Amino acid sequence: MSRTTFRSVFLSDVHLGTPDCKAAYLLDFLRTVRCEHLYLVGDIIDLEALGRRRWWHSDHSEVLLTLLDIARSGTRVTYIPGNHDAMLRGLAGESFGGIRIELEAEHVGADGRRYRVSHGDEFDPEHVGRRWMLWLGEALHRAICWTNRRLHAWRRRRAKPYLPLSIIIKSHIGRALAYIRAYEARVAQRAREEGFDGHICGHIHFGHVRRMDGVLYLNDGDWVEHCTALVEDQTGAMELLHWSEQATALGRASSEIVLPSPAAALALAPLTAMQRNLSQLHRAA
Repeated sequence: MSRTTFRSVFLSDVHLGTPDCKAAYLLDFLRTVRCEHLYLVGDIIDLEALGRRRWWHSDHSEVLLTLLDIARSGTRVTYIPGNHDAMLRGLAGESFGGIRIELEAEHVGADGRRYRVSHGDEFDPEHVGRRWMLWLGEALHRAICWTNRRLHAWRRRRAKPYLPLSIIIKSHIGRALAYIRAYEARVAQRAREEGFDGHICGHIHFGHVRRMDGVLYLNDGDWVEHCTALVEDQTGAMELLHWSEQATALGRASSEIVLPSPAAALALAPLTAMQRNLSQLHRAA
């Protein structure tokens, strides 16, 4: 089977151990690409959810076995635990099956640009809210994901491509977008203060390529709602890819130009005019 080779790949928020995880799409992605360095940027296994309720699918085991195979094949694999697999942070500095666990990392791109890599939960505001507000937010997110899961199953039975309903909903809720924009600003500000060219993270389940006051904010998205990965080619260009029945390039950042990813309906079929224009710009670049 022919494979696409990248210099680096960044994945986060897979949430193995939950019914919302799109493990089949991730397996297809992992079996289609090769890379020199694979970063697992947190919340790969949802140990928090598994602590509340035991749920597992055979595809989830296959994802773990595939990651171990990738590490054994010579790819450098770095696992940076997130808030849902935070108990693994106590193992920082250890290696398991060729997978190195670290609290964060510094990635130097092929073009020399320096990126801090972390899960991103450290950028949650301290004043997120009272416990009841947190519960309400989590309950609403679970309801949206439940609806997304049911819609996905219905569309698959009718041979229709994946529709990221939850992302479309978030993109049309003003308060959700305000939170996302404020989060992005905090991440970019820290990168700027620490002298990095950009920051690569996950955590908020909203993949995005964006330049902010001279630094790059790169969020690799998730495999619960977006089904996205951030990839680096041999020139150092970073690209956000959606991966389902129709693989779609959503945003790109090279040393010459930054093409921000669409903020709303991602990877829909047929492509929107905005995505068609973005794809044409990618080819021209």
